[in-house]
Amino acid sequence: MVVCVCVWGAGGLYAVAQFNSAKRLGTPPGNRSASPVDARAVQPRSLLEDSNKNNDNNNMPVSNTFGSKRFPQAIIIGVKKGGTRALLEFLRIHPDVRAVGAEPHFFDRFYDKGLEWYRSLMPRTLDGQITMEKTPSYFVTKEAPSRICTLNCQTKLIVVVRDPVTRAVSDYTQTLSKNPGLPSFQSLALRNASTGLIDTSWSAVRIGLYAKHLENWLQYFPLSQFLFVCGERLVSNPAGEMARVQDFLGLKRVVSEKHFYFNQTKGFPCLKKPEGSSRPRCLGKSKGRPHPQIPTAVLQKLRDFYRPYNRHFYQMSGQDFGWD
Repeated sequence: MVVCVCVWGAGGLYAVAQFNSAKRLGTPPGNRSASPVDARAVQPRSLLEDSNKNNDNNNMPVSNTFGSKRFPQAIIIGVKKGGTRALLEFLRIHPDVRAVGAEPHFFDRFYDKGLEWYRSLMPRTLDGQITMEKTPSYFVTKEAPSRICTLNCQTKLIVVVRDPVTRAVSDYTQTLSKNPGLPSFQSLALRNASTGLIDTSWSAVRIGLYAKHLENWLQYFPLSQFLFVCGERLVSNPAGEMARVQDFLGLKRVVSEKHFYFNQTKGFPCLKKPEGSSRPRCLGKSKGRPHPQIPTAVLQKLRDFYRPYNRHFYQMSGQDFGWD
């Protein structure tokens, strides 16, 4: 799945967010009663004191000292090649959402750096704004659920899922672009060509076992704290999926049909150009690489393999994604 996204300039978007939120200080957006508790409440006292010291630094530009850095109240935790980057950029249009651009990888790779390091990566927010980050590998990291819950068990979790077969091919295509000498898809996906057994040790296959990964998360978080976004619908009906996301986050529905247009050449939606911009901009050229030709028999073996896992995932999530 490929989504084309127009990215507003960070400074302009930040200024709009600050202006809109400043007008409503004290009046949270949408139904804030459903939103998680302010994550500052769970910070160690030393972190809060450091935050106040940073805010008092008069030598910093006003744009860098307005508001405060908070732990994220919502995290896009997965999945890789599902459409997480598109979702994050769509959300960043909203004046009440402030998000980290790069993937922090705190709860999987850099947990030993500590909470202060993690919070330092967060953008500054005003009261009523939501802090977010996205790291798709969290969903398949065994330790991530317990670590996030240790920080804040009320964190809202968003999972963007996609047909696991096409997701696996997209994953392979990305790796192939960085390593042209990679073996063929079928040689990696199958343990043995004669038996046709699927190799679940290959990450491209393993990530698509959504039900197994979700079981790990449900040990720490109730299902009500998850939103499962359909990667296919994020392409075919971006406004509809974004309405669900905004409702889940307790936000006013600001991102709507008026923000999107369908690029007939590229075959996926883009964001319309903002006022003052000469033209729309889309996600980088790395998105939308042509997939290699995979033997139909191999794809069918994968579909048969994933079918029981998909059906279990439908039952667990309460959504039928129609991949079978």
